[in-house]
Amino acid sequence: MAKKNKGMLIAAIGSIPLIMTLGNSMLIPILPEMKAELRLTQLQVSLTITVFSIAAAIFIPILGYLSDRFSRKVIILPALILYGIGGLLAGLGSNVFAGSYIWILIGRILQGIGAAGTAPIAMALTGDLFKGGEQSRVLGIVEASNGLGKVLSPILGALLALVAWYAVFYAFPAICLVSILLTWIFIKEKRNRQVPPPFRKYARGLLGVFKKEGRWLFTAYLAGATCLFTLFGILFYLSDILEAKYGINGVKKGLILAIPLLVQGSAAYITGAKIGKNLMMMKRLTVLGFLLMTLSYGLLTLVESLVPFLFVLVISSLGTGLVLPCINSLITGSVGKERRGFVTSLYGSVRFLGVAIGPPIFTRLMDWSRPGMFLSIAALTLSVGLLALTLIHVKDSGEGKQKPQPFRYNYI
Repeated sequence: MAKKNKGMLIAAIGSIPLIMTLGNSMLIPILPEMKAELRLTQLQVSLTITVFSIAAAIFIPILGYLSDRFSRKVIILPALILYGIGGLLAGLGSNVFAGSYIWILIGRILQGIGAAGTAPIAMALTGDLFKGGEQSRVLGIVEASNGLGKVLSPILGALLALVAWYAVFYAFPAICLVSILLTWIFIKEKRNRQVPPPFRKYARGLLGVFKKEGRWLFTAYLAGATCLFTLFGILFYLSDILEAKYGINGVKKGLILAIPLLVQGSAAYITGAKIGKNLMMMKRLTVLGFLLMTLSYGLLTLVESLVPFLFVLVISSLGTGLVLPCINSLITGSVGKERRGFVTSLYGSVRFLGVAIGPPIFTRLMDWSRPGMFLSIAALTLSVGLLALTLIHVKDSGEGKQKPQPFRYNYI
């Protein structure tokens, strides 16, 4: 493959999770204004993120299976189109339909279904098209693209809000169009000769895998979900206090929200480039990442001022940036191409659930106790780090390289 074509292929793959990330992060800066304009409660506002994520979580395994059975591209393109349509409908619900909250939720649900066919399928596609250390590098780029979306989205959301708070929704179709064109032109898949078995046998084999390998796989899934749960919960909290406590809004608010996300995305890119296929390093960095998150959230109970708060918060972002590329590589590299779509999609589903429950739970924790909120999530990240230390096992292959406990499929 020519270097230029490979670069455009990676750009096309990287654009797919970028689109998914914008679906939630770009709304963060406009949530307080949406709440005021539509006279919503804090819980109703949080549901605009939650319904998107729950819809995605439900449909991700379905689309993952279909991507195994047919092709990744056949799923990704319609998903991007549906994502754009959902954004348009939410925009119409915001102003044309007299600020109808119900139509906004319907549009967000459609966007969530579309998002189900984006980033998780892109992970599987990366596993199909790249091997060895290059696969980990591209997965790091995919996670960094996810992080870049998180960095840009608060700024884009704040800039669009200068026109109107609902302008964010109308931006989604235009952004999707770019990814649709890149995917259509530059992603070329090889025909998969090994067709998955009928659904019952396919499901039976997967259940056997989870029964046998469930402990470490559950831990890996939980690690990814915890990272997204804490990340979006903290962003939700930070967005609220920037406006309510410090009177900061608009572009300045978007720039502040981008700081921890920039650290997370940069760490993810560097981690993906360095880990190669060294699975022992992946495990160690995962544990280290959760220790950094625990340290950060514990220290935040002692910090009140904004600037020190941000300095301590980026420690947790660094930890998240260490964990996610390692978990992505462990899961993607542990299953064959014919079932990779389902396994990576189920992982994506769990991640979306983490995003979905973040804002509502943090809303309750914020009402309960600020120190209690940070101590609770510090206890969570410490617990998940200990699970990763004890349950994610790697073993030596006899050639100086470590291998994870493999997936074994039996369709008897």
